[in-house]
Amino acid sequence: MKWWQDRIAYQIYPRSFQDSNGDGIGDIPGIISRLDELADLGIGILWLSPVYKSPDADNGYDISDYCSIDPKFGSLADMERLFAEAGKRDIRIIMDMVINHTSDEHEWFQKSRNPNSPYRDYYIWQPPKVGAKPGTQEALPNNWTGFFMENVWGFDERSGQYYLHLFHKKQPDLNYKNPKVIDEIKKNLPFLA
Repeated sequence: MKWWQDRIAYQIYPRSFQDSNGDGIGDIPGIISRLDELADLGIGILWLSPVYKSPDADNGYDISDYCSIDPKFGSLADMERLFAEAGKRDIRIIMDMVINHTSDEHEWFQKSRNPNSPYRDYYIWQPPKVGAKPGTQEALPNNWTGFFMENVWGFDERSGQYYLHLFHKKQPDLNYKNPKVIDEIKKNLPFLA
């Protein structure tokens, strides 16, 4: 049997789990402080909702840096300590790493806004409809709606085109038809592994 097949998993939404420093936001040291209770409950896997650096347009699911911990949750040293302390209690950790999209503040997206950038094809861009004024409803590439019941196309003034976002407009979708995107994500997967 594989390790994930016979363990009890418990999801932690860090910002509301345990606040260790009194700022009103749960954090990594707070999670560490509760590991004994979690082990006593028989928890063998902790699934952590995102703790990566994020501008927080969608509660951390808009990641701006896959290789940094958001300071509101703690530091990289705190994260390493969490792994070590969980390991002492035979608790595995699964990180919620959102790879469908990034934040619009992610370096890749910022660079992709230049139509001549090598990062342009990291995202899905479409020109406005011919004859329609860019940035208007009539200029949208199509009438698709996303998970937040809004149009899935965000207009970018700098590039003069629309980018696809199936979720929040600050979460542009990555273009997985581009092998470079797959390579970049694979490079980031070992972070905190």
